[in-house]
Amino acid sequence: MHNFQELKIWQKAIQVAEQVYILSSKFPVEEKYGLTSQVRKSAVSIPSNIAEGAGRNTNGEFKNFLGIANGSTNELITQLLISERLKLISEENIKPIIDDLIEIQKMNFSLLKKFSQNLKPQI
Repeated sequence: MHNFQELKIWQKAIQVAEQVYILSSKFPVEEKYGLTSQVRKSAVSIPSNIAEGAGRNTNGEFKNFLGIANGSTNELITQLLISERLKLISEENIKPIIDDLIEIQKMNFSLLKKFSQNLKPQI
């Protein structure tokens, strides 16, 4: 088991979730149950799955949850790009968030690689 709050990937994912909530609060009211809800769920899913995986008993279980977190990362990038195409948000507003999400993916893949090599990851 790992202390999830000490994981850099979790810390970065929490920051992204906060940024997404702030950004999506500017979406139109009619998107409350559409993209607003979707981007928020995806954003919350990333650190939540990292935390849940870190609390599991084996690195194999942790790997599974990192995979889910990566899927949510891809989902969120897609939803932000759709929001931009629909002119709900500007490219300049989503670029820093997408850059952070790409960094999270790199951190995720690094952890997955270390687990696959049966190394104790530096976290």
